[in-house]
Amino acid sequence: MLIGELAAECGVSTRSVRYYEQCGLLTSSRSSNGYRTYGPAEVETVRRIKALLNVGLPVATIALLLPCVMDASPRLDPCSDLLATLRAEVARLDSQAAEIARCRGLIAGILERST
Repeated sequence: MLIGELAAECGVSTRSVRYYEQCGLLTSSRSSNGYRTYGPAEVETVRRIKALLNVGLPVATIALLLPCVMDASPRLDPCSDLLATLRAEVARLDSQAAEIARCRGLIAGILERST
């Protein structure tokens, strides 16, 4: 499939796909006319990249993490140095979740008092 098809399939822009390639997160083949071509594995890779970006992981961390989770049964054994980074990301996400819950409580309280 071509870059536009990959982007549409995954719900990202073609610019994002090019950026993922530039960062080393994704690779493509080239057709005889020079167009980038992608297969099912690249669709899965872009979906994983998008999911990891959506939870707030930085591209640098995703670049370290992708090789460790691209198999059917992800294992972090060869990527043990990544564990500290992932633990820090979990702590950051927990902190964000707590702040969101606190803000939600404030807003819910305002709504309760105004009805």
